[in-house]
Amino acid sequence: MKPIELDLLLELQLAPGITARVVTADSMTVAHVHLQKGAILAEHKHINEQVVNVIEGELELTVNGEPHRLTPGKVMVLPGNVPHSGRAITDVRIIDVFHPVREDFRQTSFAGYKD
Repeated sequence: MKPIELDLLLELQLAPGITARVVTADSMTVAHVHLQKGAILAEHKHINEQVVNVIEGELELTVNGEPHRLTPGKVMVLPGNVPHSGRAITDVRIIDVFHPVREDFRQTSFAGYKD
């Protein structure tokens, strides 16, 4: 087992202005996400539980139609299949943890969110 250098991982384009470098373990996926100021992540849902950890910046995360302002030190836990979207108020860095594994993040490119 060796450490993984994030800068050497392929950067996936999740949406305009939103990129991620993804580490996949046996039962979880960890995505290191960067959102440029003003970037929009359209409403979507997935089977995976998700823990959103804002490391830097300010994110408006809308969950089931209710907006929440997330800043460093605030964490949002999303059950699977809950509709959510996001908007970067500033440049934002996030660490997202998903369980089970996000199979759509195992690819060399990201085709977009699907229900």
